[in-house]
Amino acid sequence: MSDRKIKLQIKDMTKKYDNGDGVEHIDLDVYEGEIVTFLGPSGCGKSTILRTIGGFLDVTSGDITIDGQSIVALPPEKRPTAMVFQSYNLWPHMTIYENLAFGLKLRKIPKKTIDEDIKKMLALVSMSGCEKKYPGQLSGGQQQRIAIARSLLLKPSLLLLDEPFSALDAKIRQQMREELKKIQSDLGITVIFVTHDQEEAMALSHRIVVMNKGKFDQVGTPAEIYDNPATLHVASFIGEMNFIRGRGDTIAVRPEDITVMEGGGKGDMDAVVRTIMMLGHYVVLTVQHGDDVIKCFIDRELSDRLKDGDTVSLTIGKHSKFAASAS
Repeated sequence: MSDRKIKLQIKDMTKKYDNGDGVEHIDLDVYEGEIVTFLGPSGCGKSTILRTIGGFLDVTSGDITIDGQSIVALPPEKRPTAMVFQSYNLWPHMTIYENLAFGLKLRKIPKKTIDEDIKKMLALVSMSGCEKKYPGQLSGGQQQRIAIARSLLLKPSLLLLDEPFSALDAKIRQQMREELKKIQSDLGITVIFVTHDQEEAMALSHRIVVMNKGKFDQVGTPAEIYDNPATLHVASFIGEMNFIRGRGDTIAVRPEDITVMEGGGKGDMDAVVRTIMMLGHYVVLTVQHGDDVIKCFIDRELSDRLKDGDTVSLTIGKHSKFAASAS
């Protein structure tokens, strides 16, 4: 990754609000053609960083550069960025064509070029033929595609997306993720994405920035963050995770990395079956070990031989270990 061109650089950036909240000493390099996702709970600072990049918030200190040029003194409309919000921000009294053409007309682009660009962009977001419709005639997913198309028509150096799919239902959200990944790949654009949805971050990103209380807990690929969480917060935030407390430390192990055998005395520890829940082709088994409730994934064949109250043996596979005092 380091041999690729740096598109966005955030250098020791601090943004503090009057009440003391915000982010401080933020450093990050984003490479050309990357999708980087800021992931974390509400209030952790991820949207604050996105809005400082877009120019909707001033930085308290530090610098933000795009293609090596500082942008912190520029207003939003002068920055080489385009932002898509959770609310689609389409003008309801304008047709889809008028919504898409608005920003291009402000830039004095010839009508013939506007027509051609809009036609191409609507095809790219699978919305051809809707030019004469109004936003109110489209579904939420369709409106969000138009909002993304409108941003892309401005040919931004950097596309900023602030929880753009969170208002959509689960099935449409999944489709939109796939669409966005394809559009990003086709155009080779650089995208900064903000979400609190770990599945969305894992599915979309080249790299994920996991945030906690205004700081970066870990920056890495989805595989790095899933397989080697740097902190207990990251371990608990990404995917299903068991925490087994021992003498002075906590073992973090995923349900798929625990082997379950019938009877006691055969593995690393014994446990008692609490619940057995069938979820299609696999079964979720929860067991009690001391004060810890541990979740395991097992096959149907084994589950048919187990019942509540049975003793089983657990063998711990791949895992991370944290000091008991870690957070």
